[in-house]
Amino acid sequence: METMRNLKDSPQAASNAPILEMRGISKSFGAVKALSDVSFSVAPGEIHALVGENGAGKSTLMKVLSGVYPHGSYGGSIVYDGEERRFRDINDSEALGIIIIHQELALIPLMSIAENIFLGNAPARFGVIDRSAVHTRAKALLAKVGLSEAPDTLVTNIGVGKQQLVEIAKALSKEVRLLILDEPTASLNEQDSAALLALLKEFRTQGITSILISHKLNEIKDVADKITVLRDGRTVATLDCHAGEVEEDDIIRKMVDRDLESRYPKRTPDIGDVILKVTDWSAYHPQHSDRQMVKNVAFELRKGEIVGIAGLMGAGRTEFAMSLFGKSYGRNISGSVEINGKPVDVSTVDRAIAAGLAYVTEDRKHLGLLLAEDVRKNVSLANLPGVAERGLIDDMRELSVANDYRARMRIRSHNVYQETGKLSGGNQQKVVLSKWLFTDPHVLILDEPTRGIDVGAKYEIYSIINELAASGKGVVFISSEMPELIGMCDRIVVMHEGAFVGEVAGEQATQENIMRAIMRHKRRPE
Repeated sequence: METMRNLKDSPQAASNAPILEMRGISKSFGAVKALSDVSFSVAPGEIHALVGENGAGKSTLMKVLSGVYPHGSYGGSIVYDGEERRFRDINDSEALGIIIIHQELALIPLMSIAENIFLGNAPARFGVIDRSAVHTRAKALLAKVGLSEAPDTLVTNIGVGKQQLVEIAKALSKEVRLLILDEPTASLNEQDSAALLALLKEFRTQGITSILISHKLNEIKDVADKITVLRDGRTVATLDCHAGEVEEDDIIRKMVDRDLESRYPKRTPDIGDVILKVTDWSAYHPQHSDRQMVKNVAFELRKGEIVGIAGLMGAGRTEFAMSLFGKSYGRNISGSVEINGKPVDVSTVDRAIAAGLAYVTEDRKHLGLLLAEDVRKNVSLANLPGVAERGLIDDMRELSVANDYRARMRIRSHNVYQETGKLSGGNQQKVVLSKWLFTDPHVLILDEPTRGIDVGAKYEIYSIINELAASGKGVVFISSEMPELIGMCDRIVVMHEGAFVGEVAGEQATQENIMRAIMRHKRRPE
């Protein structure tokens, strides 16, 4: 164990023979070349970050490594532990301790933590699962990842951050040596993200090698020993974080092949009259009728204004947005809404849309899009009357609308008949925005609009948001990334335990001021 600790404690770890070498990897899907002669080398016991824009080939490369794409379906070779490997499937790679944790967690909500950890891998005696051993080993693994939950707790009853740790415990149960994490903190708040990154550092002291795919460059700089940049399916550079300070701007430049003068596009606000007024808005938990999730919120938004909503995970930001949008969350909802000075009915989603509200959900894959359908159908989805004639869909009108939004929103797809699920995250988000813009809303509520999107695509989304505000629409911007709120918003309201507890003007917005507003309220006695 001491030898493994010394491996990472010195930056000289990289001088050891690599645990992994991927040589000249190429992979095509029909006429589309996803990877072109990619080389990637990882030293034992290091945390090696893999970054690039959506569609750069990061996940494809890791699927080649883990056997999701079997030997023979790609060009090049994989050398692991000094031997060339030809994985037929994921079972082959897992047998050697290569474990991949995908962005979409592979847990079964209505099974216990222990059952999920040992699913398909349970200790048994005489062909029968040894439940006592499952419980004991699960408890030990949970302790290793810092979870105090009982092994028989249902996965559905724990938060996303803890579910991510269960996935890692599952990897440890398979005696992981090389851990691949694809966007592990994309859905986590800052506290859960910090806990996960600290765990990776601890694994490093134990000799476990990690490959980390992430768009959060500040996190990468904090934990990575090396950073490899992919662009358009090719290796661009590998940066040694121990050789000197690695600048985020340099990483971005290599990722997008251009300078971003500012992470956030410049904008001169032109703020007008009040467009949205919410008074005394309250909502209760849909199952637990005694739990008030949104507490007497009063809120105003003006034309041309971008207002951010900040708060810790569980503060009630999404609950407020969804309850406002057609009462799509909660029960016993009360309060009043005015748009352009007139009372409006937002009691159903159809009525909220008719009143001029649009809500871009934080979960675009499950709630925002029909991934198996093409771009054309997704764009028209929220406003079918807009492409219908006498109750029937007019195919040519629908095609015209989709092509128009594809051009206006700069959606990168072969055409509007391309399956939406095959697009990158940034382009999927542009389709979601197109869908709601086609309803011609007065107010757009954007819930985590750049989650899981690379920095280049983020800039494009930010530019679109600025254009919407410039056209006179009001924008509510919910985000867990404080720099994003500070960079984009005219003012920021702070939410805590279902209530609005503070407000910071854009020019005074700092992470310290926002956190001070949250923590000041948090410390108050009940």
